[in-house]
Amino acid sequence: MAAPHRALHFEEGPSLLHIDSSVFPGEVSSSRSVTAVFRRTWEEQHPEGTVIYRDLAADPVPHMTADAWSAGYAAPTERTPEQPDAFAARVKLIEEPEQADVVLLGAPMYNFSVPSTLKTWLDSVLLLGRTAGEAPSAQGTPAIVVAGRGGSYAPGTPRAGYEFVQNYLQAVLKGTLGLDLDFIVPELTMAPRNPAMSELVPLYEASRERALEQAITKAKELAAPHRSGGR
Repeated sequence: MAAPHRALHFEEGPSLLHIDSSVFPGEVSSSRSVTAVFRRTWEEQHPEGTVIYRDLAADPVPHMTADAWSAGYAAPTERTPEQPDAFAARVKLIEEPEQADVVLLGAPMYNFSVPSTLKTWLDSVLLLGRTAGEAPSAQGTPAIVVAGRGGSYAPGTPRAGYEFVQNYLQAVLKGTLGLDLDFIVPELTMAPRNPAMSELVPLYEASRERALEQAITKAKELAAPHRSGGR
């Protein structure tokens, strides 16, 4: 059975969980640039709202330990002296998506997959019987993933078979955590920096502009009045 959690409502002030994982700062990062626009638009719609922000590059969460893992499946009275503190840090991470009205993730592609810091965060958040299982505790919460990548891995492109970011996050965020998932995909971000990709710069610019517009649109959609009174 999933553990009870506190669902925030718009009457109490909506909550956005914003997570960035790019190793590059500010506008140097395509994913950070787009998540920043989404967040700014969301805050304009909800000046009374709360933003929980995690920069996993600047402040990475600890890797999973045996104590943090096993404590999640042990009764409190049966935990070892080392397990409570390890599990308490994990619970803090778990509670943030449970309490959020919207989850925003920056997930650039590194070596065909997500940054290791984002994988580490997911390892802590996934807990069978609470966030995962028959009744995931954050089920139905809208989640926007900004999946930036240096090239293009869209269907029909030469490297389509190397697209493991969206496939992986689809399985974890939607299939396991039960989030209402949507992607924004700025691609070809290496084109302005790689002379061999210079002819792709116009396509990169169009992709970037489209991603920024989608961020604004989706932030406004998730702040629409019909969502009032729910998660």
